[in-house]
Amino acid sequence: MKRSVVKAYILKEFTELFRSKLIIMVYLMPSMIMLLFGYGIHMEVTHARTLIIDNDQSHFSRMLTAKFEHSTYFNAEVTLMSETEALHRIKQAKADIIVIIPSSFEKRLLHGQKSEIGVFVDGAFPNRGMTMESYVQGVILDTAQQIGGTLGKRGGMITVNSRNLFNQAMRDEDAIVPGLIGLVLLVAPAILSALMIVKEKERGTIFNFYASPLGRGEFLAAKLIPGFLLHSLNIFILFLWATELFGVPFRGSFWLYWLAAEIYILISLSIGMLISVITKQQIVAVVLTIIITIIPGFLYSGILMPISSMAGESYIEAHLFPVMYFNHIVYDSFLAGTGLASAKTVEYLGILILYAVIFLTLGTFLLKKELK
Repeated sequence: MKRSVVKAYILKEFTELFRSKLIIMVYLMPSMIMLLFGYGIHMEVTHARTLIIDNDQSHFSRMLTAKFEHSTYFNAEVTLMSETEALHRIKQAKADIIVIIPSSFEKRLLHGQKSEIGVFVDGAFPNRGMTMESYVQGVILDTAQQIGGTLGKRGGMITVNSRNLFNQAMRDEDAIVPGLIGLVLLVAPAILSALMIVKEKERGTIFNFYASPLGRGEFLAAKLIPGFLLHSLNIFILFLWATELFGVPFRGSFWLYWLAAEIYILISLSIGMLISVITKQQIVAVVLTIIITIIPGFLYSGILMPISSMAGESYIEAHLFPVMYFNHIVYDSFLAGTGLASAKTVEYLGILILYAVIFLTLGTFLLKKELK
């Protein structure tokens, strides 16, 4: 290896990064993505605008309405408006939920008869609608058990003692922020490396490489080392954002998290490098990199939907992208803490290493030291 030439290329890359102000993007983009999406993505529904039409005005109906009024998931308003008017409020996007308590509610319960409660939910956004519906059902079932205990019914004797694992508080931040680390470390390094070679083609300075004794592997190493060193610092920056700003717990091995992140950065840089090798314009390289990284980063990383719940083609596609394997290790490090004791974690770490070797080898093969 011609160390002096490689060193000169590395120094040139660092100089151009500082001169072109790309060094700002290296650290500004990851933090912006983390902050914007960390605060912006929320799966939990709170303060749903709820209209309760209490046609019974009884002790049991007030018991039910009190459950809604004292819950942070609902902004409950007890009203005597008509059902038609209430439905019109939903159509005007002024209400999210309508709960209709029939006039014979308490009477039927006292006589041991079933009583139906009408519930209308705004289902324009299916996931949000299903979440609100489950909240309403939970409140009604809890009230039913309480009423059953008051009436001495045996149904009130059955209780469910449930416990949430890994994310006991059910915080959105604990579920979203670790996955964002995988998204950020996929997108930012790839965009940076996508500009490394294609800009040489646009400027014509690629001929310096063609005329030099530098090998293809040495040239790629000189291009990737600056980005690798700079983005390695983002591993610690994103870790601090997650733990200190968003308060996400960290229960696993930091060394496993760091090692997996370094390998993952190398994969991301290799993806951008491949794009930079096959394209001839910087704008094309950037757009192609964004399409290849951001879309899989959201859909197949486990941030919005668990991979285990996918089926068919989507399940296969998720296993084709490295973000799924890295995010499994990240979620394990932050929430579970099993580390290398988990056979799946060891397997996924090996798959990441295999991805890095394949992409680097493919990039070296596709880079031609000649003018086409």
